[in-house]
Amino acid sequence: MLRTGVDFIEVARIQASIVQYGERFTRRVYTDGEIAYCAGRVTSLAARFAAKEAVSKLLGVGIQHRDGVDWREIEVVSAANGDPSVKLYGKAERRARELGLAEIALSFSHTHEHAIAFVVGQ
Repeated sequence: MLRTGVDFIEVARIQASIVQYGERFTRRVYTDGEIAYCAGRVTSLAARFAAKEAVSKLLGVGIQHRDGVDWREIEVVSAANGDPSVKLYGKAERRARELGLAEIALSFSHTHEHAIAFVVGQ
């Protein structure tokens, strides 16, 4: 079974959330590893936000809805060469197993204005 998910977001939306809610927003959405890796770079945070949304679509559930997953159950990690990948925890990991997904590939990109993420699972 092949599944996909995609998300496109305005970087300004993430910036506004950080300005308005500060650490309360970042700690709710991102793992400690993601926060450390992004080091305050809003474009990188936006790309990871889009990736989490894309993964939730791939899983066929929303984020933080009754049957959804939590933001921090989807983590974007980067290899030494910068290649991104996805780690799942908790409900997100269980949902992937239910769907028979053994592998999730992630690609994302951003400008100063927009971020996009695309995931494929099989």
